[in-house]
Amino acid sequence: MNRISLALLPLLALAACSQEAPVGEMAAQGSSAEAARTADAPQADAAPAEGDTAKTTAIPVSAPKIAYVYEFGYRLGADRIPELQRRHADLCERQGPTVCRILDMRQSGAEGDYASGSLALAVAAPRARSFGAELGKLAGESGGAEVASGISGEDLSKQIVDTEARLRARTALRDRLMEVLETRKGTVAELVEAERAVAQVNEEIDQARGWLAEMQGRVDFSRMNLSYSSGSPAGGGFMEPIRSAVGSITTILGLIFAAIIVALTILIPLGLIGWGLRAIWRRIRQAKTAATADPSNCPGAATDGSA
Repeated sequence: MNRISLALLPLLALAACSQEAPVGEMAAQGSSAEAARTADAPQADAAPAEGDTAKTTAIPVSAPKIAYVYEFGYRLGADRIPELQRRHADLCERQGPTVCRILDMRQSGAEGDYASGSLALAVAAPRARSFGAELGKLAGESGGAEVASGISGEDLSKQIVDTEARLRARTALRDRLMEVLETRKGTVAELVEAERAVAQVNEEIDQARGWLAEMQGRVDFSRMNLSYSSGSPAGGGFMEPIRSAVGSITTILGLIFAAIIVALTILIPLGLIGWGLRAIWRRIRQAKTAATADPSNCPGAATDGSA
């Protein structure tokens, strides 16, 4: 086996082992490679001049990658919910797709004075706080009130760094495999295995890029979940239970009439069946009574008289 074939074996082994290697391990591999390169560097680079000590000891600090989710809840009249939803959606569309995007919009109405709705937006992170204030202002103009709000964040810094390290490692491995394939030296089996390894590494690279784009998108665009509801808040005073009772009168009457209809549906057929059986039984009893009162109708009675 020539030198090229011997050089190909560790690359193929590395590509095969990468099938089950998690993101964290690939980041560790990248760190190990970096440490090896540092160890092989000349001693002159390891010991800088005194004048450059402050520059070399400075540790670069990157901004944290945090994905924020905002929650806002509004209460207003049932007939005003669709209008406020449209105003919020129009405000988002006016900002353009680079600032705000509509992800989901739902609205549902129920019997009585209750209705609800929801709206999900993706807003550019630098504009999220001010955009939330504008949403609240529109709700006030529509006669609504903001009754709930919240902010939650997820730090994706480590996941992004690990995915970037994995992407760099896979890209370097692919480049080395491509160099081996370009030489076209080695056995047919080794070249076929190298081509399979390249295809596998390319798949891992595409997957890592997808993960990186998805996480970066969550960082660049904050999600906003808006909820709308109508009705008076809980504990509305002395009149609140009375209003609830009056509002439920129609429901109670509907249940009563439904129960009556069900009872009639069951009792009417049973009553008809019972009436028919009683009529049949009555005819049988009348026939027996008539036979007992008039013995001449019996065949035995006529035979005894002739004797």
